[in-house]
Order: sequence, then structure tokens, then C-alpha cells
Amino acid sequence: MIKSKISGVGYYVPENVVRNSDIEEMMDTSDQWIRERTGIEERRWVNDDKLSTSLMATYASEAAINDAGINKNEIDFIIFSTLSPDYYFPGSGVLLQRNLKIKEVGALDVRNQCSGFIYGLSIADQYIKSGMYKNILVVGSEIHSGGLDKSPRGRGVSVIFGDGAGAVVVSANEGDSGILSTHLHSEGKYAEELALIKPATTFWIDKIIDDKNEDGTGYSPVMNGNFVFKNAVIRFEEVIYEALSYSNLKPKDISLLIPHQANLRISQYIQKRLKLSNSKVYNNIMKYGNTTAASIPIALKEAIDNRKLKEGDILCLAAFGSGFTWGSALIKW
Repeated sequence: MIKSKISGVGYYVPENVVRNSDIEEMMDTSDQWIRERTGIEERRWVNDDKLSTSLMATYASEAAINDAGINKNEIDFIIFSTLSPDYYFPGSGVLLQRNLKIKEVGALDVRNQCSGFIYGLSIADQYIKSGMYKNILVVGSEIHSGGLDKSPRGRGVSVIFGDGAGAVVVSANEGDSGILSTHLHSEGKYAEELALIKPATTFWIDKIIDDKNEDGTGYSPVMNGNFVFKNAVIRFEEVIYEALSYSNLKPKDISLLIPHQANLRISQYIQKRLKLSNSKVYNNIMKYGNTTAASIPIALKEAIDNRKLKEGDILCLAAFGSGFTWGSALIKW
């Protein structure tokens, strides 16, 4: 039976480090306020106009392909998850294919924000198991910094997000290791609780030009923070238990949990609920902030480099984000 296995992982983050002390100079906030509420100490923000979402994805993908030990032309499909594409259209997947200079493979863009990587991984898993493809590149890449409201009005959102890219190669495998299951959910009735509303097809260029809203309200992400937090902790726990139940496992069987790096307090709450030790949960939001679709593959590569995973381990990935969307993946390493 063919299984899908993560055969290579890579990531890229911009060189520009923005510490909480730097944020203090932009808006009415403090290092203590940010740390207490999010756990974030610093993040990376792009300060090079030439560094695009697809270019960061290219650097992460090259690292993942090299880690997998394959030739780039062995990639036969691309799945690109992002909420910050280079263009409104075409999607960033085709730009990544162009940048990598690989054959004319299919490219699919996924717009599921913080859950995007899990959704992309699930799609890749099904394609591999069906026998349609052998090596799929799954990427999450984000540049948030250019679209954030860096005035005092936007502090509840802007302090959280960082820029970065992560990628994995998902390959066909006939051995014992691989993706055991993936689980996906959505609840669109809460779509506007965490969203970027404008521009939109109902608020197009002519309306933007005529808009007299000189302070820019409506053109930056908005978030009902407490409401998102309350839903996140519920859905994270549910979808992790769903994955464990599917394989007749329990929380104690998890070797490593890598949650989407949304907020350190969310991760700590889930860790407590599952009764997992610190060694069984990997967090790096302190260094990078919330990089949405890129956060899990970035954390996964760091966990591997720090020898947090060994052959036969049970790895659980889980995410929750705008939409609302959420999902999980259980993997035998």
C-alpha cells in the first residue's frame, strides 16, 4: 500500500529582525504587553522590495528539495498556501514553478490562511495515495508586514504577525512511516471575525479611489481577538483528538505536537489540556511571530534540526485560523 511521507523540509525567513522594542516606537504598546498576551519577543519583517512571497517560497523549496535528496525535476505537482500572494492573479504556485525552473507541472493555490499548510498537506496526501503523483511540493509563504496597520489602532493585530516561508516535499513511500490521517473543518459563519475585507469584488478600484476614508480603516486585517482565542482552543483540542481517535491512539502516544504558531498562550493551553510535557510540544513563535501558512513547516524544520524527532515517532500537526478553518495531521515519522 502506498503511503505519503514527508521526505524533505526547508524554510526561509527574512534577515530583518523586528523586536518588541522596535514595535514600541511605532505604536502605544510595550514589550511586556506583547509577551504577556502572545509570547512573542521578535519577528521577521521584509525590508527588501525585491523579496516577494513567491521568492521566499523559492528559497524554502530549494532547501526542502535538497533535504529530500531529489532532483527538482522529480517534483510533479506544487501546492502553494498563502493569504499574501504576489498578485491578485495569477496564483503564486505558477510563479514558484517559474522560479524553480522545473517542468510544466500542475500548480494549485490554497487560500486557507493559518490552516493552509494542513489543507495543502492533506491534498498532497490524497494525490500521493491515489498514485497520481510521486513527489509533491507543499509550501506556505507569507509577507504580512506590508499590509499591517502599524498605527496604535492596529496594535492588536500588527504585533502578532511575521514574514516567512516553509516547504516540504511529500513523497510516495511503501514503508511503515508516513501520514496516517488528515482532518479538515470550516465554519464560515465567523468569516468576518478575522479578515481583510478590502479590497474586494464588492469594493473595487473605482470605489477605493472614491473612498474618503483617509485613515485607511478597512484596508488592514481586523480580528476579534478574544473570540478567535476562545474558538481556537476548542477546535485545536477537538481536531487533535479526532486524529488520535482515527488511529486508536491517545495523547500520551504523541511524541511531538507542532501546533500552528498563532499565540503561545493557545499552545500552552492545549499542552495543558492534553497533559503533554514541554519536550513534546514545539514552539518558536517567540522568534518569528505568527507566519500563518508558513508557521508549521518552519517549526517542523527547526524541530528536526534540534533532534526532536526520530524514526517511528508519532508527530501531530494542528492548525486553526481565519474562516474559521482548522485541521490536523497525524504522522508516523
